[in-house]
Amino acid sequence: MSDGHLFNNILLGGRGGTNPGQFKVHPGGLSWKKQGGNVIHIDKVDVTSVTWMKIPRCYQLKIRTTDGLVYMFSGFREQDTSNLTNFMQKNMGILPDEKQLSVTGHNWGGIDIDGSTLTFMVGSKQAFEVSLPDVAQTQMQGKTDVLLEFHVDDTTGANEKDSLMELSFHVPMSNTQFVGDENRSSAQILWETILGEVDAGSSEAAVSTFEGIAILTPRGRYNVELHLSYLRLQAQANDFKIQYTSIVRLFILPKSNNPHTMVVVTLDPPIRKGQTLYPHIVIQFETETVVEINVKLSTELLAEKYKDRLEESYQGLIHEVFIKVLRGLSAAKVTRPGSFRSSQDGYAVQSSLKAEDGLLYPLEKGFFFLPKPPTLILDEEIEFVEFQRLGARGAGMSSHNFDLLVKLKNDQEHLFRNIRRSECQNLSNFINGKHLKMMNLGDGQGTSGGVTDVIHDSGDDTVDPHLERIKNQAGDEESDEEDEDFVLDKDDGGSPTDDSGGDESDASESGDEKEKSSGKKASSSKPPAKRKPKGGEGEDSEKRKRKSKKDPNAPKRAMTPFLCFSISERAAVKGSNPDLHSNEITKKLGLMWQKMSTQEKQPYIQQSLVDKKRYEEESAAYLGANLADEDPISADD
Repeated sequence: MSDGHLFNNILLGGRGGTNPGQFKVHPGGLSWKKQGGNVIHIDKVDVTSVTWMKIPRCYQLKIRTTDGLVYMFSGFREQDTSNLTNFMQKNMGILPDEKQLSVTGHNWGGIDIDGSTLTFMVGSKQAFEVSLPDVAQTQMQGKTDVLLEFHVDDTTGANEKDSLMELSFHVPMSNTQFVGDENRSSAQILWETILGEVDAGSSEAAVSTFEGIAILTPRGRYNVELHLSYLRLQAQANDFKIQYTSIVRLFILPKSNNPHTMVVVTLDPPIRKGQTLYPHIVIQFETETVVEINVKLSTELLAEKYKDRLEESYQGLIHEVFIKVLRGLSAAKVTRPGSFRSSQDGYAVQSSLKAEDGLLYPLEKGFFFLPKPPTLILDEEIEFVEFQRLGARGAGMSSHNFDLLVKLKNDQEHLFRNIRRSECQNLSNFINGKHLKMMNLGDGQGTSGGVTDVIHDSGDDTVDPHLERIKNQAGDEESDEEDEDFVLDKDDGGSPTDDSGGDESDASESGDEKEKSSGKKASSSKPPAKRKPKGGEGEDSEKRKRKSKKDPNAPKRAMTPFLCFSISERAAVKGSNPDLHSNEITKKLGLMWQKMSTQEKQPYIQQSLVDKKRYEEESAAYLGANLADEDPISADD
């Protein structure tokens, strides 16, 4: 083909294993696409060397780039080598070299260090090579041995049984390649040479750091470091290093009626903790937290490599700043909630999956259940969707909830239980709009005439206490990017010990509780407890009241951006709606805040930062004054 060559079943090799994909070479460069996964592009101007090597049963193509990365593609036939060599030479101006591989099995030879690559040579042939940036640390063992310990790459070969962890070289005192002296042995000369390259590769500082971030899956509180080529999650007991090439998609999903926003990093391959694989990292941010960070990159690097992707500094809500920096470094696409709205104008409906309560987010091209177990279902995988238990009216059955069954084409089923009946119409309309096959036959446990009948005869007049809370003020922008299809072959299950995040649900609304409230009071042999008289709680109550009294001189707490907005707009809303109660005005302000863009919120974010600085200064002065007024501690204390 004149415009390029395409090869299937080409393996991209690494220290932890190999991944199959599709390899393409064209006049502009090279590309490799993993089956159902990521794409790697290499421009011809970034290629520094290309080498062919005969390995068992096939040929391997090694490509080195200007930024020091090395890619190993294997699976080529003998006739492919001549075709690719001619094409690269003619259309790209690159002449591949040929290197012979040593197959004698000898474990003694020489060492060649070329930049960031260490090659072990047997005679004039290569036995193996390792990438020095993968080395975590190197140390001397005795006077003649040099030990290399490698990083645990949590996303390379997650399903591989074996991975290179240590490598030891024995350097005799009589070595002629690394000549020692009275003060330093030959092994020490080699160790210092390797150490210089390892330090140069590991000196990369974090571009930005977010400390003390709550992660729901895998559970824990981590410091999140964003580096140039990888994401690092560091905690007391765990340390994950995740390559950006493993990030498939980023999700921003605000919690309904909750001051938190979830950011989900979807991985392929997943990270591993013990024997559990985690294809989704679920991060929870406090929605109203405002941060200001400076990106630790040189002006030249920002202009050359990250132009139009990263800025020198960011200021705003913490989850928005985090997603902008991570997106700029990883080039991953972001998915936000689409057109679906619940009966209370939220992005998700409360439900339960596998006895775990959580939130079900209907997205434009799938469904996402969070936080535990994080389960992503793509529309293209769905066989049909069925509404169950719509008309249930029996003992032990709640008439206020229904179940949603999602049947996949591979015969796997996901049953989302205890969804409020008030969400039935919005869900059915949204699913119909996506042209998914719907089964509305119910489960036969009562009279079920389908979704339409239930919508017109809901009878759900009860008040949900969750819906009385102030709306979540997270950014309400819909995604300006297309929610493209992508395929994950891994199980979406999380750790059985993960925390579900503490979200409430309607799962406890059982039929037994409905019977208790139906008017038939159960008898009891115990007499009713006497109610305490109002105001007669005694001296203990007075002491508690005295203890809880606030100091009038204490500084006033800093205002959140939403509070600044409310103070500014409350008078106008009250003037145009004089009949509204104060609680209803607050709800209306919450809805207005939700519909504002990040740019429109910026003045109030700035005002919040100024007030936060004021609070910190006043708190420091207040604390200093109190410490100065305190009496010295006596021996009785």
